Amino acid sequence: MTDLDTFRQETRAWLEENCPQSMRSPFGSEKEVCWGGRNFKFYSEDQRLWLERMAEKGWTAPDWPTEYGGGGLSRAEHKILLEEMARIQARPPLNSFGIWMIGPAILKFGSEALKQQHLPPIVRGEIRWCQGYSEPGAGSDLAGLQTKAEDRGDHFIVNGQKIWTSYADRADWMFALVRTNPDVKKQEGISLVLFDMETPGVSTRPIKLISGESPFCETFLDDVRVEKDQVVGEVDKGWTIAKYLLTHERSMIGNMGSTAAGQKTLPQLAASAVGLQDGKLADTMLRAEVASWTIDSIGYELTAERARDEAKAGQGVGNVSAMLKYAGTELNKRRYELLVAAYGSEGLIWEGDSRPAGALPQQWLRTKGNSIEGGTSEVQLNIIAKNILGLG
Repeated sequence: MTDLDTFRQETRAWLEENCPQSMRSPFGSEKEVCWGGRNFKFYSEDQRLWLERMAEKGWTAPDWPTEYGGGGLSRAEHKILLEEMARIQARPPLNSFGIWMIGPAILKFGSEALKQQHLPPIVRGEIRWCQGYSEPGAGSDLAGLQTKAEDRGDHFIVNGQKIWTSYADRADWMFALVRTNPDVKKQEGISLVLFDMETPGVSTRPIKLISGESPFCETFLDDVRVEKDQVVGEVDKGWTIAKYLLTHERSMIGNMGSTAAGQKTLPQLAASAVGLQDGKLADTMLRAEVASWTIDSIGYELTAERARDEAKAGQGVGNVSAMLKYAGTELNKRRYELLVAAYGSEGLIWEGDSRPAGALPQQWLRTKGNSIEGGTSEVQLNIIAKNILGLG
């Protein structure tokens, strides 16, 4: 028996013993997803227990170093953990921009003090983060940002506005791009800073979407004090970090196109809509389209897995993140187009407890934003053409 076989056996036994039964099924609604944070209200005692147990093992961030609270797992061990969680349909214990986005940037570019301050609380789900990148006049042209950080010796005073800040009204800390030098090329005068959302001068206002939801916010920064020890990397060198972090964001958004742990598959959802006949979807045209989507989804997941392995081997994600982001968001849009078609008029019922398809209309509308957020699909196609296909 190899070391990996032993690890699999031990992991399987630990999950069987420690994953509550109620955490071994698809999410019933958004409120069952654990985002953590200072003000997070657990949906159930099992949800709290599952997070605590996984965090204690470091398995909310399995491949992070143990000295920062992570699991210290190798690529192969991490893959086994994910496989064993999928085997029992275990839900992710924590959804976190800290783990997906700012954590990797701090690990790569942050000082030791920043790592010790921020990474362990991220692993434990104690701090919820939001991203301060886009501005009213700087979306796809992110380097055109105007939020200004004025040097005051041991700290900066920050003034400006961020927009499309996901869950800013629920976040505890923000990682934000600010302009620290207006007199150089725009990419060369940017810094990445961290600050508590309870700092005086920080305010948020939700933006209501066509789906009826408000996950995005406007964020206003009025004379916000940011300590210099909260700069990630060097002052004025934040653009390199910003691009690195964007690759993680785009990969995260792209993963919306795959079936995540705790989520029913498209064939399962389609079967609940149209039923089965001789073990197959009763609607033959829908069956063919779902099969086509499933094949494309498997191809996407295998490509994403290869990209993750290459990244963990030190090659980085780089321009591949644009490919994953574009393909994944198109898959997610197709997924919901098929679901709307499957449920027909019943799937268009907007509200009420008797909705047979739940919040499907809102989810379908929300997917339209996937091809805009994190860089538009047009931007991703340009990156793919120039930097992957060499057509520039």
